[in-house]
This record gives sequence, C-alpha cells and structure tokens, in this order.
Amino acid sequence: MKTRVNLVVGLVFSLIAVHSCSGFYLPGLAPVSFCKEGQTTDDCQTDIQLFVNRLDSVESVLPYEYDVFDFCQDDKEKRPSENLGQVLFGERIETSPYKFSFGKDEACKKVCTKSYKTSQNEDKKKLDFLKSGMQLNYQHHWIVDNMPVTWCYDVEDNQRYCNPGFPIGCLVTPDGRVKDACVINAEFNKRNMYYLFNHVDITITYHSGEGEGWTGARLVEARLEPKSYKHEDADKLTCDGSPMEIPGEFTSDVTLTYSYSIKFQQNNNIKWASRWDYILVSMPHTNIQWFSIMNSLVIVLFLSGMVAMIMLRTLHKDIARYNQVDQDLVKISPASNTSLSYEDAQEESGWKQVHGDVFRPPRKGMLLSVFLGQGTQIFIMTFITLFLACLGFLSPANRGALMTCAVVLWVLLGTPAGYVSARFYKTFGGEKWKTNVLLTALLCPGIVFADFFLMNSILWVEGSSAAVPFGTLVAILALWFGISVPLTFMGAYFGFKKPVMEQPVRTNQIPRQIPEQSFFTKPVPGIVMGGILPFGCIFIQLFFILNSIWSHQMYYMFGFLFLVFIILLITCSEATILLCYFHLCAEDYHWWWRSFLTSGFTAAYLFVYAVHYFFSKLQIVGAASTILYFGYTMIMVLIFFLFTGTIGFFACFWFVNKIYSVVKVD
Repeated sequence: MKTRVNLVVGLVFSLIAVHSCSGFYLPGLAPVSFCKEGQTTDDCQTDIQLFVNRLDSVESVLPYEYDVFDFCQDDKEKRPSENLGQVLFGERIETSPYKFSFGKDEACKKVCTKSYKTSQNEDKKKLDFLKSGMQLNYQHHWIVDNMPVTWCYDVEDNQRYCNPGFPIGCLVTPDGRVKDACVINAEFNKRNMYYLFNHVDITITYHSGEGEGWTGARLVEARLEPKSYKHEDADKLTCDGSPMEIPGEFTSDVTLTYSYSIKFQQNNNIKWASRWDYILVSMPHTNIQWFSIMNSLVIVLFLSGMVAMIMLRTLHKDIARYNQVDQDLVKISPASNTSLSYEDAQEESGWKQVHGDVFRPPRKGMLLSVFLGQGTQIFIMTFITLFLACLGFLSPANRGALMTCAVVLWVLLGTPAGYVSARFYKTFGGEKWKTNVLLTALLCPGIVFADFFLMNSILWVEGSSAAVPFGTLVAILALWFGISVPLTFMGAYFGFKKPVMEQPVRTNQIPRQIPEQSFFTKPVPGIVMGGILPFGCIFIQLFFILNSIWSHQMYYMFGFLFLVFIILLITCSEATILLCYFHLCAEDYHWWWRSFLTSGFTAAYLFVYAVHYFFSKLQIVGAASTILYFGYTMIMVLIFFLFTGTIGFFACFWFVNKIYSVVKVD
C-alpha cells in the first residue's frame, strides 16, 4: 500500500484549494473533452480509462480492494493520488484492464481468462474468496471520467433505480433459495450454485460540443448491465448461451473468462453540469425524505414557537412581579408595625430564591470545561463543513472532500477549544491550568483515536482495504500533536489571560439547602426527557445518513441537512432552557452539569436508534463486522454528545445570566 510522504502539507493545501478554486459544475472540477481516433487535439483525448474502486457489501462492514478477488488486472496499474477523506473511508481507486477508445463500439471483447485447478491450494483459496464475495453480495464500483458507472433497473411502482455499483455474482442456496441478483434471470435456478457476472454491456452517453463553442464531446452518462456467460472457447467469444456457473463444491477445474461490450450514443439534452442528476433523482425514498423533512420542520418550528412563547410570557410576568415587590418593600416605613419580610412579600418561591447560589462553581469543573472546549471545536467544525457542502464544494463528485475538510478544520480549530476551556475553568476557580490544557488537547481526541486504532487493527487482521495505512496514521498523529495541540495551548494562553467572567449576582458563602424535589424535577428524569425533542427533529435525516455510511448510498441533500442542523441548535437550546427554568423554580441551582447533560442525552437516543437500525435495516453477519459497526458508532455518539451538550450549556448559560441580570437583587 502506497504511503503519502507529503500528506500533512497536502491536507492543508487541499483545504485552501477547496476554498479558492471555482468552476462551472463544482469548484475545482473541470470537464474533460473526448474526440474520436484521428481527431485528437490539445483540448480533447481519445482514450477512456475505466477505474475500479474498492468492493463493499451491505452484509459486511469490511470492504476489499479490487485485486483481492483475483479479477482481471491492469498490466500497468496506476493509482491516482487519494486525499485523507478517501483513505479514511477505505476508497482504493486503481486503473483497470477495461480501456476504450471514444466513439469506437466493441462487441464481446475478451479481457482475460482465469483458471483454477483443484490440485492447487492457492487456486482453491482464491475461488473460495470469490464465492464468499458472491454469497455476501459484494458490489463492484467502477468509475469513468470521475462519474460512477451505474446499473439501472426497475423497482416497485415502475420506478427506475440507478445503483452506482453492481454485484460480483449471486447464489442459489442448497435449499433452492434464490438470493440477491439471481432473481433477474430465470436460468439462475440450480441448487448450491454460484453465478458469476463475468460480462458487462456498457453504454456511454456523451454531449457533443459541435455548435456550442467547445471541441469534442463530454461524457454525461455511463451505464452497464451485468451478464453471466459461459464462454466455451476463450478465443472465440459469442456472449450468449448458458450462464457461468461455479459449483458450491470445488470438485473440478474452473475456467473463468471475463468480457465486455461497449457502445457510444449521443444525447445533447443532458448537460455536463447535471450529469449526476439521474443517479440522485433515482435514489430510493427521495420523495419520502422530502415529505418527512418538511413535516418534521413544521412540527419542530411549532414546538419551538410554543416554548419561546411560554418562556417569554412566564418570565416577563415573574420579573415584573419580583421587581414590583422590591419597590413596595422600599416604600414600607421602618417604624411601621408591618412585619412583612422580603420572603413573605413574594407570592411564590422560585428561581429568585437561589440567586445567591446559582453561580456557585460546579463539581468536576475541570471535566466540564474540557467537554465545553471540545464541543466548541466540534460545533464550529460542523457548521463550516455543512456550509461548504451547501455551496457544492463537498458533493459526491468531489471524492473524500467532506471528510478531508472536517479533519483539517478540526485540526485548525484547536485555538477556540483551548480558549473556551480555559475561560470556564478559570471562572470555576480552577488553578491546575496545565492539567486543563492537556486534557482539552488529549482527552476526547485520545478516546476517539484509541477507538479508531482498535477498529483499524481489526481491519488490518481481516485484510480489508478500509484499514488505514501506517503512514497515514503517523500523519494524523503529526497533525494532532504538531498543529492541533500547539493551537490548543495558544488558545488556553489567551483564555487564562482574560479576567474571570463577571456574574450578575454575588454567590453566598454558605450553600442553600435544596428542598425535596418532585419526580419530574429530579436530575435523571429531566435529563432523559431533555433529549427527546432534539432527537425528534433529526431521526429522519439520521436514517439517510446511516444509509449512506452502512448501506453505501450517496448522501447529497446537504441543504436539508444544514436546515436540520439549525433546527437542532434551536431545539437543543430551547429544551434545555425550559428544563433549566423549571429546575430553578424548584430551587435546584445545580444547573451547570444538568444543562450540558440535558441536550447531550440526545446522543443516548442516537445510540439506541443505531442499535435499532443495526437489527432492523442491516443484514450484517460476522463478529468482526458487528464489532466494527458498534465501534464506529461509539465514535459518532461521543462526538454528538459533546456537540449537543455544548449547545445546551451555552444556551442555558446565556439564559441564566440574562434573567439574573434583569432582576434587582441587593
């Protein structure tokens, strides 16, 4: 596996390139023109190279490189340079022996022949691995001109679905059950038999530049149809007849011949700038997604409006009454026989009573400040990444850009993490500033890296292409310790230089006793209830995000995701403020940790949903795949916990400061 010597420098420049480049379709991506043989110029080329990517399956988390399955290989194999996002996602793109000339149709052309002899143990292992790939429904992913080669077929309700991958083959089980793609052909019916798709009919559609001011033609669509043919004579292919069968029991020699047919067709109705549209429009559940998101948006906005109205009306009445009581007390003459005390004058006890304790520093203030620093870093990273994705910089056509952008931003945002952590730790009265800075820089990233390294070790053992090379791990560590940690120290330096944040009221020396709480104002029920509303506004998008990760479907609706992100911010803030207000009214002033955990508990619902998704939507088999699924899920849950917890904390912090600065307290 090639390592990238200049990966660290390249990552920084890749982010700069994403910001600075501009183009018609996507910033940084320019169209390539093709000409027929004999018409080649400096502006267009004749040769079309088909690239192959890693193979993956919905029944296994382990992707594998193309070469592992012993398919036909390119004699002069080349690998295009990959960015960090592609490496982390396990993409392994390489050239293939499928090479075409633009405009030249080919019929039943041989690619290569593979023979497997029963006398050779190595051949048996290769054939067994190929059959296991068919059993687990592993999918090819081919690329032409940075565009996926799709397999389009009809699904329910006469809908046309274009899959950016196609299966190696299929299996009819010993009990006669037809699995996966074997349903497309009635000839795939023999028990305990594997059927290999060793032939593909490829159709490439192009948009001619004739009369439009540019030379040649641009590719706008690449489709294929997998076929299975048993080529009796490898030198004289006919591409018809019986399918290519591989018995479940390897009792006789097997010869596999791979072939393809290709034809070119012109269609000037499809513009190069919209050539991905037919794939994205055909994605399953697209219409359901639009309806569900709009429905969720209306519900969440309605609830948010209700929460805001209740808070404004209640607080306005409370503050007006409290200040009126204060003014009435001043008017009472000292010589009067009236025995009205300050507490007696109030109509009810509530959040006003705890003004002398509400800013008392929390227990475990060090850990809370560290979480807030890391949460701030994740929040800014997520916001910028989604904003760039909305502008089209990080679309599916720009492979690996989303993950690369997120990682580079996280590295460069160490300064706000250190600053926020230091400021709150100083406000909490902490003095171990060195420990605070080290924990901010190392605790949460260390947990994520340890989990990631453990998962990567499993991938190494399994021989998966998703295993990140050792050189890339070293580069990630260099980014962390060489850039992120120093920036965190710099932010902490400025944070500790700042004075302690002023509180609107003084804190009493003796803590006030908290009265007996009802069930709903106790910490645990409040925290558990607090995560329900924020989770309710994201679970629809969560389904499609999990589909893109584990079911290998493209995720492209970043505009809606950004909208859901904003809704999540509002909902987390308002739910936390509402529960914080109820607890303060019950004279429970321990709001620091509770505000963080109330919205942070949304991550617990995320984990429960991930478990439900695993058992109800996926067909993953094998201990390694199960461990990998939950290992990576725990990383997602931790990041989401810090992210949502920080949102709730800052909303509650602003709210508490606001209400106690308005009320008159002597």
